[in-house]
Amino acid sequence: MEEKSKVLIIGATGRLGYHLAIFSLQNGHPTFILIRESSLSDPQKVQKLNFLSTAGAIPLKGSLEDEKSLMEAVKLVDVVICSIPSKQALDQKLLIKVIKESGCIKKFVPSEFGVDPDKIQISDLDHEFYSRKSEIRRLIEAEGIPYTYICCNLLMSYLLPWLAQPGLKTPPRDRVTVFGDGNAKAVFVKDVDVAAYTISAIDDPRTLNKALYLRPPGNVYSMNELVTIWENKINKKLEKIYVPEEELLKKIKETPYPDNMEMIFIYSAFVKGDHTYFDIKSSGFDGSELYPDLKYTTVSEHLDTLL
Repeated sequence: MEEKSKVLIIGATGRLGYHLAIFSLQNGHPTFILIRESSLSDPQKVQKLNFLSTAGAIPLKGSLEDEKSLMEAVKLVDVVICSIPSKQALDQKLLIKVIKESGCIKKFVPSEFGVDPDKIQISDLDHEFYSRKSEIRRLIEAEGIPYTYICCNLLMSYLLPWLAQPGLKTPPRDRVTVFGDGNAKAVFVKDVDVAAYTISAIDDPRTLNKALYLRPPGNVYSMNELVTIWENKINKKLEKIYVPEEELLKKIKETPYPDNMEMIFIYSAFVKGDHTYFDIKSSGFDGSELYPDLKYTTVSEHLDTLL
């Protein structure tokens, strides 16, 4: 049996990083986790660290600002997965330098885990949210570092629990706002499932220097379709308020940053169709086709938990 790659996970105490570490261990990968000193004073993070350590993960003290600790950690492994928050994407620059100099990494999975930043159609609105990710891509490619980009679009914990209704935190029960014509399709994937697809890809030669897109059947829906699914679950028709694209854009521009980011993500997903307007085969692979046996939570199943 082929030996499993040794994996370093940066951000293992975060929501997605924690699942990445668990799946890495469950799939038999020797798993190292980079731990900041400050994490040791956070009770929730300490609890996660204790669980991962008991499960077999090897903690290494270090940070993305400390070149020496990064080099020591990178030299122990074959694969590096970074899952820091998207707004900190540029903090990966020193890590990329270290990976290049180490010469031992056969695959780097940078912190993306969202919409493909090279396909986005709202770059004039997003306050460099996606351009930072594209900048990291160009740096990885310029350095000749082997990579896989994970494009999972939206995690189910964001927008879906309140049916993409700005200002709400639970699904609507009386009226619902539909942006644009309501026909652009968005994609939602549960964080634990993103982790499962990611770990499946790290030793897969097909994903080398490619993007892995996650559009699982049952997780790709327009706003109109989501509303219908929800109405069927609550056995009630909702009053629909249609907001034209121009009106949403006006509201986005009138609302200060970062308060407007939720509406920007809604505009990207449900008006511009940034998740689904392009053919996956032009840029990478469909995770559902590469790993058809992976089980995942569907949008309908997730909505059932909100009843």
